[in-house]
Amino acid sequence: MGLPPDDVVVAALRTGDEAMFVTLLDTWSRGMLRLARSYVSTNDSAEEVVQDTWLAVIGAIDGFEGRSSVKTWVYRILINTAKKRQLRESRTVPWSSAFERDGEQGLDGSRFHDADSPSPGQWKQFPAAWPAPEGEILASEARIQIAAALAELPVRQRAVITLRDVEGCTSEEVCEILDISQSNQRVLLHRARTAVRGRLEDYFDTVRRSA
Repeated sequence: MGLPPDDVVVAALRTGDEAMFVTLLDTWSRGMLRLARSYVSTNDSAEEVVQDTWLAVIGAIDGFEGRSSVKTWVYRILINTAKKRQLRESRTVPWSSAFERDGEQGLDGSRFHDADSPSPGQWKQFPAAWPAPEGEILASEARIQIAAALAELPVRQRAVITLRDVEGCTSEEVCEILDISQSNQRVLLHRARTAVRGRLEDYFDTVRRSA
């Protein structure tokens, strides 16, 4: 069951409807936590960012003007909160790549359609088949590899791929949430997918050779 229309959500929040607030918490908080973790250095910091975001939402709901969806508005508050938290942290985000040039990483990008293609980041020609992740151990290890690949991405790339491929946001929603252009979103997503797929290809190549 989905959420009611935005005008119903806003009206309920403005009257202090606890049930509506709990529904939003249950629906969006997990995704918000993943996105916050793109900006801050620890899970505890990400949880505090989410908590501060919800407090800010309640405090600002009377001023919501409906120029974007409620979800986009909440996520933009989250990102602003996360960026402020990131600046306050005594140590930098522990991803060395966050300070490198925002270029192609991992697998050779020429093996994928470029960012201007109708299908950015997809294979031009499929590589050798990866072994099926039979058994919970192999499937779990594959998930670990994906998480590790995401953690190594520059912040903006990780935010884009988290919103698009994990949270299922549309490209238009991502552009509005992150305040970036469509072309920039395509480039960031292409680079992020290239890096993640490169990590997975290396992993499955290793599995295949050791089989």
